[in-house]
Amino acid sequence: MKKMKSKKILTGIAGKIVFVLVLTLFLASRIYKIAEIPASVYWDEASIGYNAYSIATDLKDEWGETLPLHFRAFGEFKLPVYIYSVAVFVRAIGLNANAVRLPSVLYSLGTMVFVYLLTKKITKKTEIAILASFIITLSPWFFIFSRTGYEATAALFFFLAGTFLFLLEKKKYYLPFSIFSFILSFYSYNSFRILIPIWLTILFIYKFHEVKKIKQALPVLILSGLIFLISLIPVYRLYKYDAGSTRLTQVQISNEIDFFKNYVANFSPQFLFFQGDINPRSQIPGHGQLYLFELPLILLGILAIFKSKKKLYFLPLAALLIAPIPVALTKESPHALRAILAAPFFAVISAMGVLFLQENFKKISTLILLVIVGLYLFSFKLYLTSFISDYNQKTSSAWQYQYKEIFSRQTEGVVTDEYAQPYIFALYYLKYPPEKFRQEVVLNPVDQWGFSKVASFNGFEFK
Repeated sequence: MKKMKSKKILTGIAGKIVFVLVLTLFLASRIYKIAEIPASVYWDEASIGYNAYSIATDLKDEWGETLPLHFRAFGEFKLPVYIYSVAVFVRAIGLNANAVRLPSVLYSLGTMVFVYLLTKKITKKTEIAILASFIITLSPWFFIFSRTGYEATAALFFFLAGTFLFLLEKKKYYLPFSIFSFILSFYSYNSFRILIPIWLTILFIYKFHEVKKIKQALPVLILSGLIFLISLIPVYRLYKYDAGSTRLTQVQISNEIDFFKNYVANFSPQFLFFQGDINPRSQIPGHGQLYLFELPLILLGILAIFKSKKKLYFLPLAALLIAPIPVALTKESPHALRAILAAPFFAVISAMGVLFLQENFKKISTLILLVIVGLYLFSFKLYLTSFISDYNQKTSSAWQYQYKEIFSRQTEGVVTDEYAQPYIFALYYLKYPPEKFRQEVVLNPVDQWGFSKVASFNGFEFK
């Protein structure tokens, strides 16, 4: 009895040490040269950064709206969670790339932790949970997004947090906190405004067998439902009374056939394993979203799900299947950012594939684990080396580096608006006083995409 007890303690300590090492690997690979690679902030990062700077200055956005829930920005209405997160960093360290990107690192670190917690909840295996967190740390799909100023990282973190809190049995009073997490996800990135109602339906269907418990928790359920419904009011007002639907009408598909084609494209081998997202801001050109050797692990993980016959095992697969829905509804597909929900659940399913191998080849289970960990480390080393040495050279134009060069030395003049929204780069790099900008700005009409362009302010003209 004493030997068994000591063995469990030793395993627990070893597991904690390994998990801390995975956390360290995550932070080291994300923070290294975070302000230098990518070479500059792109227009959404500049917009997020400047609006956060404006909020940190006088609690108003760039257009003078006090503490908004929807930031008008270019006319596409950015969501608030990530901007307010950046505002905290801007207040602490000033307006710069570090302030814009560090919140993404922290949200992504939280995502990694919840991948561990969810996998442990599903499989009851600490070793497999650590492996899933290790896989998402090294995932090509997740890497660039988790070290740049993408709002989707906040949405993903709160989505996973809400899911984990929802699944805590015998903790009915956690449900309002779960719903609040989903609301924060809902107000972080637009894709999750489509995903969350679908996902909540799936979660409640999963819990439906607990009818007696549901009756006991009825007051908590009603409170949670009211909280969620109240959170929808600003969204309703945006689309009903403001121009919130303008951008959507320009990017959405026109028929069901396009939806099916777009949906399937996000699971194509070309996208997943060979070419990846063709947008160089989403992936190193020529790299797949996943490593090719992960394919058999994913297939074995899906096999393990069906063989287990445990309802909880099906949740990662359900999440993976709904992940491309926001992409399928738009004209750009496949799209790694809009389908970012797939990244952590591919990691979970791959880890379940390793569990399947270990359970069926018990004599060499340790060897299997070591070989797979070695494959991931070797592949990530090649990926990281390519990112550090080649990424800026290949993608600086996609990250609009030209504007960094222009506004590092120019404080007035005529600037082309061929490359998106130059005014926001002028504001960002010059740290232009928000109140002064509001007094001076002259606007062009909103274009066919729902964006508004600044014609001039101070000594700048944009043509």
